[in-house]
Parts: sequence; C-alpha cells; structure tokens
Amino acid sequence: MKKNLPDLEIPEDLLSRLIEHARQEYPLESCGILAGKNGKITKLYSMENTHKSSFCYLMAPEEQLRVFQEIEEDGLELSAIYHSHPHSPAIPSQRDVDSAFYPDSIILIISLMEDKVPQIGAFQIEEGKFEKKTVKVNKDK
Repeated sequence: MKKNLPDLEIPEDLLSRLIEHARQEYPLESCGILAGKNGKITKLYSMENTHKSSFCYLMAPEEQLRVFQEIEEDGLELSAIYHSHPHSPAIPSQRDVDSAFYPDSIILIISLMEDKVPQIGAFQIEEGKFEKKTVKVNKDK
C-alpha cells in the first residue's frame, strides 16, 4: 500500500442510518459516500444503486459529482465509499477490488448475512490488494 489511510471513526447515529439504508434496499446492494476529516466521518450521503442489483452497485455519475462538489465546498474530504453485501460477508469481492477507483478512500461494507447483527468491514484497496482497517463507533453526540 502506497499510502496508509487512517482508520474510520463514525458516530453511532450515522452508522445506524447506514445500516437502515442497507436494510431498506435489501435484497439489492445499497451504496453511498461518507465524508469527514482524517477518517472521522461527519456526513453520510445515501446514493441510488443504478444497477439495481444484489451483487454489484453503481452510483449515477452526476449524483456523485454533486456530492463531491458539496464535500469540497464544506471543506471535508471523501473518507469512504460504502455499499452493502446482502448475502455475503463484509469482505471485498473480486468485483469490489477490481472497481476500487478511489485509492485515497476506504471501502466500507455492510453485510446483512445475519439479519440481527449486521457485520461491518472497512478496507483500503489499492493495486488489486486490500488491507483491513478499524472502524470505531463513536457513541457520544
């Protein structure tokens, strides 16, 4: 890995919204963007999966561009791109590795394999390899 990205820190309410988005989209994959500073997530952008698929996702380029502009205007940075795995573990699939176009961003995966306990995995993906990152959930407001 060329650049070591910071681990993620996410407020509990944003994580709950992220899991809720994954459950609403089930059995399709949900997707979206997380913004913040130095790995501390402060903003969640739920996006539409234009592929309408249960094993891959695509965000509309114009919607992505609008979000990227808003992140920049707010003085934030792209911290992570998230998506759900409705039927598989929270580990990057080969498709996830092949389509990781933002090496400066973490890929966050929410697995709904076990409905009662969603699993979350964060990964830095670069040059066909991935490295697990830590996700710290911030309980205070």
